[in-house]
Amino acid sequence: MLELVKAGGWPMIPLLILSALALALIVERAWTLRRKAVIPPGLGVEVREWAAGGKLDPAHIDTLRRTSPLGTLLAAALDVRNRPRDQIRERIEDVGRHLVHRMERYLNTLGTIAAAGPLLGLFGTVVGMIQMFLGILDHGIGDVNQLAGGIGKALVCTATGMIVAIPALIAHRWFRGRIAEYIVDMESEAILLLDTIEPRPASAKVAPGAHGITPPVSAS
Repeated sequence: MLELVKAGGWPMIPLLILSALALALIVERAWTLRRKAVIPPGLGVEVREWAAGGKLDPAHIDTLRRTSPLGTLLAAALDVRNRPRDQIRERIEDVGRHLVHRMERYLNTLGTIAAAGPLLGLFGTVVGMIQMFLGILDHGIGDVNQLAGGIGKALVCTATGMIVAIPALIAHRWFRGRIAEYIVDMESEAILLLDTIEPRPASAKVAPGAHGITPPVSAS
């Protein structure tokens, strides 16, 4: 492995840095975007039970806000629970956008690594080929086997760039899809909570004679 790194020359240095950075980002996002860390199981049911039982004191809401992204979203809805439904939905959408931005943290960097890896690898290969042909210009072709070996060494950078880019691209797409799935689930939990905390309209009084019932006529 060390020989291959040496064969690639100095263009291997940025590729190795990108590979280490991509690995660190993948591990960090995989840990942060665990399902139980984003949408703890049973949290939505517990919060709806709080709302149904009237246990919505500020301490409960602050504790909920610190649990997870889902807890933050539900706490935002509870903060404005006494407002009209459209205003509560607007607050949920505003907080949801911030949460999505937070969950997508570092994904742009990971996508950039996936795009830049092959380009850096190709750049290293071009630099190696240029050096090899300049050597041929000065000293002649010489041994054909040695020439083939030089071409093979120049292609090391291309292979390294692909090795860096492919896992980064797969992880980037996978994290994007996982976040989209979380968004749908969080929206569902928010809608269920909204239905729970929405004040029910008072039942209308039934007018005399409604439902086909005729009021009794008093005797004159």
